[in-house]
Amino acid sequence: MRKLILFLATLIMGASVMAADTDQVAVIETKFGKIVIEFYEKDAPKTVANFIKLAKEGYYNGTTFHRVIPDFMIQGGDPNSKDDDRSNDGTGGPGYTVEAEIKLPHKRGTVATARQGDQVNPQRRSSGSQFFINVKYNDFLDGGYTVFGNVIKGMDVVDKIVAVPRDRRDNPNDKVEMKVSITTRAEALK
Repeated sequence: MRKLILFLATLIMGASVMAADTDQVAVIETKFGKIVIEFYEKDAPKTVANFIKLAKEGYYNGTTFHRVIPDFMIQGGDPNSKDDDRSNDGTGGPGYTVEAEIKLPHKRGTVATARQGDQVNPQRRSSGSQFFINVKYNDFLDGGYTVFGNVIKGMDVVDKIVAVPRDRRDNPNDKVEMKVSITTRAEALK
């Protein structure tokens, strides 16, 4: 019933619930093309500010999409993914977490923060740097993770990344590195 109510509320409220509220966007460059992400600053101000800060510092450059699961999501942003030790991918970050700002649904194309499980993180604090992009509406994640943005261009790129061959840990066999920059919406959508 809860899922139905959330779904109906999302349909009724539509864009007003998930409308970007800043002109800044992130551009993630990969070997498959560019992904442009708008931010939901009003719903996740601390998360958005942290992502923008790290991107402007070059923190994400050279990290990879280290976890790809078809019909689910692609995850990246771990500095450990820069090295050749695949076993540590998904365990790193900047050394801090961000307060949970859990409000929005996990629709296709939404961008959310990764986090440690409830057993060690009952406050559901977000990872300081790791994030994932939903490749379908993952309603079972609603109420569990901070959604802070949405892909406005490049879902075809996300779909290519989620389909790459991967190992038993869902890590792509060939690294999918990223370079992340912050720019204006107009500049990114040229």
